[in-house]
Amino acid sequence: MAIAMNEFETVLYEVIDGVAWVTLNRPEVLNAFNYRMQEELHAIWRNARHDSSVRCLVLTGAGERAFCTGIDRAEAMGHWEDDPTAAGHVAVPIGGGDGDTPWHFDDPGDLIGPKRCDLWKPVIAAVNGMACGGAFYMLGEVEFVIAANHATFFDPHVTYGMTACFESIHMMQKMPFHEIMRVALLGANERMSAQRAYEIGLVSEVVPAADLHSAVATVANAIAAQPATAVQGTVRALWAARDMDRKNALDFGKVLIRPGSDPAALLEGQQAFASGSRTKPRVR
Repeated sequence: MAIAMNEFETVLYEVIDGVAWVTLNRPEVLNAFNYRMQEELHAIWRNARHDSSVRCLVLTGAGERAFCTGIDRAEAMGHWEDDPTAAGHVAVPIGGGDGDTPWHFDDPGDLIGPKRCDLWKPVIAAVNGMACGGAFYMLGEVEFVIAANHATFFDPHVTYGMTACFESIHMMQKMPFHEIMRVALLGANERMSAQRAYEIGLVSEVVPAADLHSAVATVANAIAAQPATAVQGTVRALWAARDMDRKNALDFGKVLIRPGSDPAALLEGQQAFASGSRTKPRVR
């Protein structure tokens, strides 16, 4: 279903100075995503590919309790409450859907992850509370994460009888193997703090909750102010390299470097360098 950018019901969307602020807006259910939110996120990621006014995106959740708590179980799994034999069925879809054989499965992550939607503009996650389960679809596909100091990360799948599969695979690209294994196996019994997430590299910065918006805005605005082609080329190159060995990644880089180097931006940068103009950095 095609959704116009002014028809969102579950997501707030606003573009300010080149930065698109994408806010999951179902705080009454801790920003759990239902089918409608999946469709709206898909529309946002796909539209951003063609919107030159968007040079960077920020993904966050409404309220202070949660970034996202995964799939809306009341909508996706409510039928299990009424059918005591459902647990004996084969291939019951959990938030997705099946074809007529077990070989066709519609994974929610195909809609809500920016990279699965072929978006190569940078996306920053601002985690303001709980991030668990299906939230990892999105966190696994953002460029980096900034978290409020009360944020927590966990995956309750196994506690409720489900395999922690797709979400854990996404996060294995962001976390050391033993850390995502611990998160996945302990389920609802343990939550990773923002500080621990920072220590293992999942989170790049931890700030007080009151400072989260300004901290994210600072880096998002800085990214949005730089040459778009170079920024997006960098995003594309680094994500491609994750899926390759070192030699193949470097060889592929020879293909990416030409379209990723805009002559006008190169000239402007050289002129700024020659003039002695320098960007004053902040130290993190």
